[in-house]
Amino acid sequence: MQKTQKLLVFIVAYNARAHIEHVLDTIPENVWNKTLADVDVLVIDDCSPDDTEAVCHAYAKRTGRPMIIQRNTVNQGYGGNQKLGYQYAIDHGYDAVILLHGDGQYDPKLIPLLAEPVLAGEADVVIGSRMMDRQSALRGGMPMYKFIGNIVLTTVQNLMLGSHLSEFHSGYRVYSTKALKAVPFQRNANYFDFDTDILIQMIDTKQRFREIAIPTFYGDEICYVNGMKYAVKILLATLFSRLQRLGLMHIKKFDYHS
Repeated sequence: MQKTQKLLVFIVAYNARAHIEHVLDTIPENVWNKTLADVDVLVIDDCSPDDTEAVCHAYAKRTGRPMIIQRNTVNQGYGGNQKLGYQYAIDHGYDAVILLHGDGQYDPKLIPLLAEPVLAGEADVVIGSRMMDRQSALRGGMPMYKFIGNIVLTTVQNLMLGSHLSEFHSGYRVYSTKALKAVPFQRNANYFDFDTDILIQMIDTKQRFREIAIPTFYGDEICYVNGMKYAVKILLATLFSRLQRLGLMHIKKFDYHS
């Protein structure tokens, strides 16, 4: 009998009180009832000053839907929170983990579509890309400065890394835990540049990528990213990773042998 795949739906949440219930409600029924795979839903509230955690507990009680709800006693940052979720997936024997944001920016209905290539063993990393159809990104409300910045940064990163991704900056992703075990993600940034760090690691360790087009949605969620700070950090990380390959510097997060 074929082994049932275990999937962790990991929701990062910070000040998500206004959106988290809608996110949970939009998760497809075949996820909740474990038809898609042996699925668990984990929410980690990153020490939100609002009552995100309480809203999640109330939702679980009201709906009877089983959820794992954790709260960080100290804010770990967007990257730091991901480290906790991915380590949880590894420690508890999941085959794959899908990252979902608690602010409603990414459509939970797409979980089965994005998770399937990893669950089927056809990919190690799946990225839900908003930029495979650039006009769709604009129609979905992506601000023009983010649209242009996304294109410019992704183009530069592809040139430096020898990759061919349509977007480095989507937060809707699936990783196999086998791929996570192969990279030192715990050494990555705790800021938003974690997402670039881990993609560089996945490229360097030759993981199999798949991109799937997703719709873009910008609503009333609060953006906590400082655009210039983010751009500088990801470009430096990309540059340092290539200098490391040339033997010109040593950055621990891009050292896969120690």
